[in-house]
Amino acid sequence: MSTQKMRAIVTTKYGSPEVFQLTEFEKPTPQDNEVLVKVKAASVTAADTMMRKGSPYFGRLFIGLKKPKNPIPGTGFAGEIEALGKNVSLFQKGDPVFGEVLFSLGTNAEYVCVPEDALIMKKPNNITFEEAATICDGALTSMNFLKNLVNIQRGQKVLINGASGSLGTAAIQLAKYFGAEVTGVCSTANLEMVKSLGANKVIDYTKEDFTKSDETYDIIYDTVGKSSFAKSKSALASNGVYLSPVLSLSLFFQMIVTSIFGNKKAKFDATGVRPIPELRKMLQDIKEIIKEGNLKTVIDRVYPLEKIKEAHQYIDMGHKKGNVVVTMV
Repeated sequence: MSTQKMRAIVTTKYGSPEVFQLTEFEKPTPQDNEVLVKVKAASVTAADTMMRKGSPYFGRLFIGLKKPKNPIPGTGFAGEIEALGKNVSLFQKGDPVFGEVLFSLGTNAEYVCVPEDALIMKKPNNITFEEAATICDGALTSMNFLKNLVNIQRGQKVLINGASGSLGTAAIQLAKYFGAEVTGVCSTANLEMVKSLGANKVIDYTKEDFTKSDETYDIIYDTVGKSSFAKSKSALASNGVYLSPVLSLSLFFQMIVTSIFGNKKAKFDATGVRPIPELRKMLQDIKEIIKEGNLKTVIDRVYPLEKIKEAHQYIDMGHKKGNVVVTMV
């Protein structure tokens, strides 16, 4: 019996976007507890570009020492269920779904198999597949940081550094949803977009350094890791918290120190390694916020799968607004 094939992006070493090859790969078959998703769209993230480079180097202990353990890249996806394992009860064929895979073959492919109890849910009707594919990057990470790590409260003052990126555009809307007063930091070109998402104030980092003003904040969420706790400390209110999803040695050290001394804290978290039931609960909450119309996905560029190299080159430039997506058309 001949094996069915699918188009997929494959990488056999770390490096520039040139390491990607569009090829035919064996179409996966769902296990008893899995669904086979025909992928319509997949996210392309800054984290994807770091995994492509094998950067930082200590990350290779987890993703592969000399080359990626999983040859197909990509984590976020949206599509339709094409086939069911015999024990699947939560989904039906044809269901539109979205989610994320973390430690298996990736989503830059025409098909992906996902356990039904993993990070996968039915797609809200009021968003597109392209919008849904990105939710587990920006929105889920920002929900984790703002709600789980600091339990954001109504009336708090929140500054979001990197407000125009995937995490930042979601964080502005979530912080507003929870009743915070939001200041967004971005470049001149993105000021209007950040305002349009609900930021009460915007700071153009090319003209003003938020760490050198007299304004203080209860939460500083540095989505891009371009500042630091040491630099931002003066801009934190008493009992304020500096958050960043970008782990560095200095942040690791400050987390340890501030957990013991002082009333201003530095915090990091790896959202993707939290328990799946916890992530599913957060994702369900996000889904409800989306259905209410209070969280919109910002899509910067959409590329066909065969132009994955261009998508990575664009992200490497560091100027993306919101999210980048590849489609399987």
